[in-house]
Amino acid sequence: MTKSELIEAVANKLKLPKGKAELIVNCVFDSMEASLKRGERIEIRGFGSFEIRNYRPYEGRNPRTGAKVDVKPKRLPFFKVGKELKERVNNAHPENAAARVASLPAPLAPASGEAVAAHASPLAEEKVL
Repeated sequence: MTKSELIEAVANKLKLPKGKAELIVNCVFDSMEASLKRGERIEIRGFGSFEIRNYRPYEGRNPRTGAKVDVKPKRLPFFKVGKELKERVNNAHPENAAARVASLPAPLAPASGEAVAAHASPLAEEKVL
């Protein structure tokens, strides 16, 4: 979902003109940004939390040339998903979850010799007897 799609969803849900919905979405994002800049943690119950993580400076390397590069300290926003959101996302399509589990490959260490032959590569056929 893009920001414009979010604005459209808010406009449709609240029966507002898109201009007012855009103001609401921008206000929420601006408030979150300001809080993170101040070093505050944002917690939205049932959704997740945002916080700033501080990283120390370190000496890295340029992958092309191998030259040493000094990486400055930085602050990056970090999102941790909430338990309720995680559960809602995972339980959104229970019929799909069962199909995904059924489509997983069988274990690589089967119990019988027949199963070993079924999973063996064509190059290893001579070794499986």
